[in-house]
Amino acid sequence: MPSPIEDYGLIGDLQTAALVGKDGSIDWLCLPSFDSAACFAALLGDERNGRWQLAPATGGACTRRQYRGDSLVLETEWETPTGSVRVIDLMPPRGEGADVVRIVEGLSGRVAMRMDLVLRFDYGHLVPWVRSVDGVLVAVAGPDQVSLATPVDLHGQDHTTAAEFEVVAGERVPFVLTHSPSHLPRPEPIEAESALASTEEFWAEWIGHCSYDGEWGPAVRRSLITLKALTYEPTGGIVAAATTSLPEELGGSRNWDYRYCWLRDATFTLQALLGTGYLEEARAWRDWLLRAVAGDPSDLRIMYALDGSRRIPEYELPWLPGYEDSPPVRVGNAAAGQFQLDVWGETLEGLHLARESGLCPTDDAWAVQKELMTFLESVWDTPDNSLWEVRGEPRHFVHSKVLAWAGVNSAVEAVERHGLDGPVERWRELRQRIHDDVCARGYDPVRRTFTQFYGSEGLDAALLLIPQVGFLPWDDERVVGTVEAVQRELTDDGFLLRYHTHADGRVDGLPGDEAPFLLCSFWLADALNGIGRTAEARELFERLLGLGNDLGLMSEEYDPRTGRHLGNTPQAFSHVGLVNTARHLSGERRMPGEHA
Repeated sequence: MPSPIEDYGLIGDLQTAALVGKDGSIDWLCLPSFDSAACFAALLGDERNGRWQLAPATGGACTRRQYRGDSLVLETEWETPTGSVRVIDLMPPRGEGADVVRIVEGLSGRVAMRMDLVLRFDYGHLVPWVRSVDGVLVAVAGPDQVSLATPVDLHGQDHTTAAEFEVVAGERVPFVLTHSPSHLPRPEPIEAESALASTEEFWAEWIGHCSYDGEWGPAVRRSLITLKALTYEPTGGIVAAATTSLPEELGGSRNWDYRYCWLRDATFTLQALLGTGYLEEARAWRDWLLRAVAGDPSDLRIMYALDGSRRIPEYELPWLPGYEDSPPVRVGNAAAGQFQLDVWGETLEGLHLARESGLCPTDDAWAVQKELMTFLESVWDTPDNSLWEVRGEPRHFVHSKVLAWAGVNSAVEAVERHGLDGPVERWRELRQRIHDDVCARGYDPVRRTFTQFYGSEGLDAALLLIPQVGFLPWDDERVVGTVEAVQRELTDDGFLLRYHTHADGRVDGLPGDEAPFLLCSFWLADALNGIGRTAEARELFERLLGLGNDLGLMSEEYDPRTGRHLGNTPQAFSHVGLVNTARHLSGERRMPGEHA
């Protein structure tokens, strides 16, 4: 069985990422990029589906682990009867190939170590051809080539590679795993200690730009590093999570692939980065967006591949049983073809936020915004699938309409505040028409709350964003009533569900259930603060901070009954919520156009 989701740490090189368990096993790694096929897929099966374990021969979970300062260098330590040992894991900034560096360091005494390398390409399906070339292990399967360089003697064992060795105090033993295309010459192995030094230098320089100086500094910096790790550096795209098919309910089928660039998620991430001083990431995201939507900006997709590709077909991998027997394992995401109205508003707001934050405007960016507005004018009153990607009947979701309003509002403000050209009078009229429609059809005066969709009996955590995007002020009685209703009806042990899956005849069209959604819980803390219940907001925020694992990482959801993390991990949404709520509770002003 794989480790609990919360037991995994993250390492990455801004193009892909690996999950490392407390037992010293890398159980998930896609090479060469986030959305490539995994060569270690034990996370969704068992060790036969690929893993790389490096730990004391006695086995077991580590005694302690930590990141080395504000970096993505992971240190895992074991105390054994004969001594203590540390394994240092990292992925240095990309060179000729993608590298995973592991350094075994003796701390005291003498410790017997074991390494087990099980390479299985194509998501645990293909056993590679393995041979030794000039003292380096080389494994090839189709387009992929992986090499392992180490001074330790290696031997084959049941289609795996193993090693047994001892390490004494003060000794350091390196292992360097390198991926490259199989049709190209194999890169020379990098030097492990130099890679460690350059990786530490990279992260120290990057986090040095952080402008947040509030009371939750360590948690905010760790979340920012995690968000940066989910950025695909070659294009500027930002993935929603590093994994696929981790379940929202153990044994359930709500298992989705999150290794793509959702425009909504990227915009939320942009807010967190801009709010803490990272303008370059905003510029890279804007440039990625302009390339992705080029051709016909009105034909916006809700998500794109890392390179901006539009088609992300969804299919299943029947040879993998799923995390803790939670099938199916899915690759791709059929939601890519959905109509989600809020994405037009999110994208318009993201471009507006970048402009308001000091990013130099471009003619291309404004041209795209005007094209998006033209389309939005014609579809704002169309039912959609909502930000939660429901697979049931399209509805007039209130949050979707509110974000359409926010997108129009950002276009109006761009003309009014920056002197850009556009039919501002028509846009002002549209803004008012959407506002009137939502207030008339999306608000239940008897219950004193906005509803999930027009005529709905259910609620939606996304309603908490109504004041954050400026649709209504915080002190409006409809906002206060909505916050109170959402807290009353959607909380589970104080944490917030997205919505009740059983409401309105199962609005999402899916079987099963799910746990509280961490981003929504951060939204609730922010909303409580917004309506003046700051002490309660801080208490909830502190509880949420306690849900991170020992490394400060958060997945998508949390089950308060079992204390387990659920859903894909680490989840950009969750860390965005942490950063922005910390900023707001620390008294930092909201940026124009900011929400989340």
